[in-house]
Amino acid sequence: MPWLRASCNGNALAFQAIDTGSIPVARLSGPIAQRLEQPAHNRSVPGSNPGRPIRETKLRPVSYGPFAISANQQGVEMLERLDALEARFDNLAELLADPEIVQDYTKVVKYAKERSDLAETVETYRRYRAVGEELAETEKLLDEVEDAELLEMARAEIKQLSATKVTLRERLKQLLVPKDPRDEKNVIIEIRAGAGGDEAGLFAAELFRMYARYVERQGGWRLQIISENRTGIGGFKEVIFRVEGKRAFSQLKYESGVHRVQRVPTTESSGRIHTSTVTVAVLPEVEAVEININPNDLEIGTYGASGPGGQHMQKNDTAVRIIYKPTRMVVTCESERSLTQNKLQAMTVLRARLYEIERREQEEAIGSARRAQVGTGERSEKIRTYNYPQNRVTDHRIGKSIYDLPSIMEGEIREFIEALTADEQWRKLAALGE
Repeated sequence: MPWLRASCNGNALAFQAIDTGSIPVARLSGPIAQRLEQPAHNRSVPGSNPGRPIRETKLRPVSYGPFAISANQQGVEMLERLDALEARFDNLAELLADPEIVQDYTKVVKYAKERSDLAETVETYRRYRAVGEELAETEKLLDEVEDAELLEMARAEIKQLSATKVTLRERLKQLLVPKDPRDEKNVIIEIRAGAGGDEAGLFAAELFRMYARYVERQGGWRLQIISENRTGIGGFKEVIFRVEGKRAFSQLKYESGVHRVQRVPTTESSGRIHTSTVTVAVLPEVEAVEININPNDLEIGTYGASGPGGQHMQKNDTAVRIIYKPTRMVVTCESERSLTQNKLQAMTVLRARLYEIERREQEEAIGSARRAQVGTGERSEKIRTYNYPQNRVTDHRIGKSIYDLPSIMEGEIREFIEALTADEQWRKLAALGE
């Protein structure tokens, strides 16, 4: 049974809890004491054993299903997984300090990225563990201290530490949710006018402008139009563009679906509110090595570009039309000044579309069938409604409304993105628990 040694220094009362093994387990000072010392961990330090060869420890494949079993088991499984991640994190530091590996640029980049990806999880776990140890030591005081004031302080500290521990545990659960491998990719966005005629085309142009404003706000992101088909009154029948930026797909993927607008069109003389739709498809950009396209399946043609760009583009066949024979899918590009550049852009779009088709087929094959991103464009198939008379934008997937439509149309959609990201995280957690 530990006993307490008390001492007084001015107005500060200090306690030292000592166990029978003569090893101090806590030192307290101040109102309830200064923070408890963290126990030392027997961990290897990079460079501490220079004569011993550094071995790479691999993470064994572990199902993230600890959340699908009993509470006690899931706690043990989660901690085991976190211990393995921490060991891998430390091992990567050793590998990156190994002179032989430093000379291999490919390995350095690979290990550095893996360690960076693990950093937040490991740092959160270490803080969670430290808070848990501090909480356990503070709880011991309830049985060992008789002073009423100190007991009250201890209870307040325990309440605060318990809340912090719960918060950190929930964050760890989120960090252990499998990440979408597509999140790091650039994106191809396709906007098409749906139901509503010219009004749908005008709103398609406004949505394009909204995304362009959002890209501008990110700093370092870049938008490039691949192809466009304009209406005669300033709208778009279709516009396809590429967004390049850090984790672009992770933010813009939630925009896929039918966007519905309710307002009085400028061409409406009676003041009647019309409902129109625009479909948005967000596809991850795919590298050539990720999907195999047989050149014999491609029918490539050229034609004169119709857009701006000077006589070079208008007099020469710089635009490209690619037909993918197995499905008769057509991709065009005429935004660049050279035939080669347009062909590269068209192939980028084709790969993204084929990759998305293949991904959906795989999901259906394993029983995870989902509806296509944009449906048919009917008014009832909406993910978000833009109601101009009410100054309201509502995302129907999460039931969230924002009453500031002008700001949304200026690209301030981060509030929706953050809410949808949080919703996806909790859905994944719930799926793991089923």
